[in-house]
Amino acid sequence: MADSQISQCPICKKPAAAAENNPAYPFCGPRCKLIDLGRWLGDKYQIPVDPVDDGDAPPAGYSPDAPED
Repeated sequence: MADSQISQCPICKKPAAAAENNPAYPFCGPRCKLIDLGRWLGDKYQIPVDPVDDGDAPPAGYSPDAPED
């Protein structure tokens, strides 16, 4: 196996074989794959997002039941 087909496991940093030879790729094995899944499900990883400006939102204090002037 060539060195170009081996990458580093993102969890334990051990060598991880290429996808053709490793069903857990990019992880070194099933254990590290499950650790990563647990981190996602436990909210340890988060994707940063910018708040969205909702230009169609009603102004602050608006009430649809309030009488119009």
